Amino acid sequence: MEKTQSVTLTQPVISVEMREQILGQHRRKQIGLFGGTFNPIHNGHLIMAEAAGTELGLEKVYFMPDNQPPHVDTKTAISARHRVNMVQLAIADNPLFGLEGIEIRRGGVSYTYETMLELHRLHPDTDYYFIIGADMVDYLPKWSHIDELVKLVTFVGVKRRGYTPASRYPILWVDAPLIDISSTDVRDRVENGRSLKYLVPDSVIDYIQKEGLYRERTSISGKSDTWLKS
Repeated sequence: MEKTQSVTLTQPVISVEMREQILGQHRRKQIGLFGGTFNPIHNGHLIMAEAAGTELGLEKVYFMPDNQPPHVDTKTAISARHRVNMVQLAIADNPLFGLEGIEIRRGGVSYTYETMLELHRLHPDTDYYFIIGADMVDYLPKWSHIDELVKLVTFVGVKRRGYTPASRYPILWVDAPLIDISSTDVRDRVENGRSLKYLVPDSVIDYIQKEGLYRERTSISGKSDTWLKS
């Protein structure tokens, strides 16, 4: 049996303010990255990012939409423009959050290893913490150049009901409220005329409505848009 490596954190290791006092201006920056397709972003994403950022005492958590996910599946994401716009709307009122568009700008398939090489080249003074859900931890062995990637980032696993917090790779495990929301469910709700209230930020609901996103079925049925926030 392979030896697992995990650490559970429930409080920040050190606050941003304390780090400033101890290390001064020559300290290394501690930055979180939350990658994903965000098709669309939902409140579960925001809760995960908030939990990881605050428990680890990170200076910023950047949402990093991929251009084309490397997953071997048939899911087709909507255009990057829409996904980025929705992320910007969702994070606008939280100073901890930011947007990292490096994978969109690079184009092609978004491999995290290539992204991290480029980010380290651009920001050699930064330590990166890559946030993933507990369900994604099981897929780490399939990630491109994973053995090299774990040397470039610290993976942060957000606990989730039904998944054991363990991995053969080094993972920092953090706690977060267990909110069972998925982008697939959000898209299905739009298609079937069901409410998104409290699942997706209101600003994102408005955007989905305005742009007519994910409405292959409802556009045919002629249902009213009022259900989105009901």
